[in-house]
Amino acid sequence: MKKILLIIILFLFSVNNYGNAEVPYFLDFKYILNQSDAGKKAQKYLKNRLENGLKNISSKEKKLLEEEKKIIEQKKVISSEEYKKKVAELRKKVSSLQKERNSLLESVSKQRTKARNELLKNLNPIIKDYMNEKKIRMVVDKKSLLLADENLNITKEIMNLLNKKLQSINLK
Repeated sequence: MKKILLIIILFLFSVNNYGNAEVPYFLDFKYILNQSDAGKKAQKYLKNRLENGLKNISSKEKKLLEEEKKIIEQKKVISSEEYKKKVAELRKKVSSLQKERNSLLESVSKQRTKARNELLKNLNPIIKDYMNEKKIRMVVDKKSLLLADENLNITKEIMNLLNKKLQSINLK
């Protein structure tokens, strides 16, 4: 009788553990990337860099507009060759400014990608360790789900672990 009772208990225990292992858990990668300490700091840094760069470019644009007005005002006073020369110089400056803007946008985009990759590089081992610890066999991104029980959401736990491991990302 004891053997049968022991077999039933072991069976129920193994079915219970096996049943839990088959349940896919989920987390919200986007939320973790945007709301983790390192993610917030990276976003703040990139936002400030972009805003400061765009302000600088905007002030240069205003100067170029003023220069354009001066050239137009001088059109009747200066020779046609001198006018063409000044217009060509102005076009070079405008082209240079457009390149500077594109360079800024590209640089910020590359840094954003670098920050994302750095976060993911640190996040993957945390998720793997969490999965091993909790005997989870599958974790799915929330955006891939239609409906799920909120008890299967491990976003907060993973984000807390990430915050302990990674406070900031070096983007400079």
